[in-house]
Amino acid sequence: MQPTDDLTALRYARMRWNTPLSEEHAALLLRRLDIRSGARVLDLGCGWGELLLRAVAVGGVDGAAATTGIGVDTDDDALARGRELATDRSLDKHVTFVKGEAAAWREPADRVLCVGASHAFGGTAAALEALAEFVRPGGRLLFGDGYWERPPTTEAVEIFGEETVALADLIEHARGLGWRVLHLSTADQREWDDFEATWRAGRQEWLLEHPQDPRATEVREWLDARLREYVSTYRGVLGLGYLVLGR
Repeated sequence: MQPTDDLTALRYARMRWNTPLSEEHAALLLRRLDIRSGARVLDLGCGWGELLLRAVAVGGVDGAAATTGIGVDTDDDALARGRELATDRSLDKHVTFVKGEAAAWREPADRVLCVGASHAFGGTAAALEALAEFVRPGGRLLFGDGYWERPPTTEAVEIFGEETVALADLIEHARGLGWRVLHLSTADQREWDDFEATWRAGRQEWLLEHPQDPRATEVREWLDARLREYVSTYRGVLGLGYLVLGR
């Protein structure tokens, strides 16, 4: 992305994707999704669609049976970034980004991604139930959602909500709704630390370059508060589970 003085845009400027996920872990998840040639891939709450673009590329876009993708999100800036990325990778004819509410989408797909977007459906259980309607028979869902690694403090619950559950309960939610867990993995601590650091990185870099800017004090306080909150409240407490599910 081009340098910018827009502090809102800088929030995601250094992030590969908006979830704690390494390159190697992402590649593993895409393999477990088993994306076939000609598949239709749907990403609900896609952000700028980095994982969607990779999924379509893995499925293949050459020949008559090209894989196609649709990303749905409400963030105009993220969607614009996604379209730019698609064009840069010559995927713009195969991937479409649509502005809209994830829960309002009605067209099913062979492979569905919903990572960190369960809130769009009203929470974990509601999302797992609703997403069944988006996956075609024989299809697969990549569902990424938060869970408690260990009992949370009151402060952590206030941030992430009482709907967050332990990993075992997350899996039971899925099984109870008829999903089969084809793959389970979780974000490790290094992935979390990198995610949190890159989330702050755009503004950190701006602050170092603009120490005398009238906004500098506010940005410094915001960055310090976010780091303090992560380290003292939910580092090692909040986890992120990645489930590849089938029905």
